This record gives sequence, structure tokens and C-alpha cells, in this order.
Amino acid sequence: MSRSQAEKAVIHEHIVNLAAERFREVGLNGIGVADLMKEAGRTGGGFYKHFESREKLVEEALQSAFDKRAKKLEPYTAPDSTLQLADFVESYLSERHLNSPGSGCALAAVMNDVARSSEAVRDLYTRELQNELAVIATLTTSKQPAKKRAQALLAMSALVGAIGLSRAVSDDKLKAELLNTGKTLLKALEG
Repeated sequence: MSRSQAEKAVIHEHIVNLAAERFREVGLNGIGVADLMKEAGRTGGGFYKHFESREKLVEEALQSAFDKRAKKLEPYTAPDSTLQLADFVESYLSERHLNSPGSGCALAAVMNDVARSSEAVRDLYTRELQNELAVIATLTTSKQPAKKRAQALLAMSALVGAIGLSRAVSDDKLKAELLNTGKTLLKALEG
């Protein structure tokens, strides 16, 4: 790879990572290409040297966010893991995750925007949701596949709902109540 190609690849990756963070913070439509490129230290006109369309940037940025999330989930499915559903819930419904959407779970952060996105973006989101459901299912205690799946669906819905609602409300007491109730009820799935 020539130096200019290598530099272009580094710049491309920087733009994708920045977009992945910003999209989780402000939504898929919360930042324009010009502002994103300016934040990346590039001109808006340079965008098309890296992406054929804004839609392609969205796809790459979401894939980047999903890949980072998959790395964070690896310890839960490692053969020698002692992590349980309670650990997953505690991490997901934490103050750190609540206050850091830019580095958090993209499933919760961009859910509403994805529902109004292209088929390709929705397919990408669907694959990630299936992956996360599979991880959660491995953490449930049921021996019955249908029950494991149902518990994973319930847990994911409650996790995404609790974090999303907590980010949306202005009442700190209600935020804490949403997170703590989610933790209590989801940890009961283990018992």
C-alpha cells in the first residue's frame, strides 16, 4: 500500500470512528456531513473521496460501533467465563453507560433513527441485535432453548428501554428508578 493510500485509510478510519461516536450521541440525523468532516479536521468536499454516500458512512459507522461492542461482549461468552446475566445487566444499566452514549451500545442509541433508515442499515442493525440476543441467551440459566430465547428478548427489550428512557428524562430520581428497577427485575431472570 502506498503512503497516500495508507494515509487515506487512516483518515477514513478516523472519520468512521468519529461518526460512530457522534451518531450514538446525537442520532443518525443529528450531525451533517460538513460538521462531521470539520470535526475530523477535513473539508466537506473531501467526504466523497472516502464514501460514495452519507448512507455508506452510516453503514460503516454503525458496523464500527457494533464491532467495538462485540469486543466488549467477548468476555461474557469466553469458555472459561464466570460472568453472569447480573454482570451484564449491571454494566449495561450503569451510570457510566447512561452518561456515555457515544461509547455505549449503538442498539439503544440509534434505535429510533434506524427504524426510519434504509433496508441495508436496518439489516445491519438486525444482525447486531441477533448477536446481542445470542450473548444474553448464553447468560440465562434455563436449559430450554425457547425459554432462553424468550428471556434474552425480554432482557434486551428491558435493557434498551431502561437506558433509553433514562437518557430521555430530566428527572434524576426517575432516571435512577428506571435503572434500578431494570436491574432488579432483570437479575430476577436468573433465579
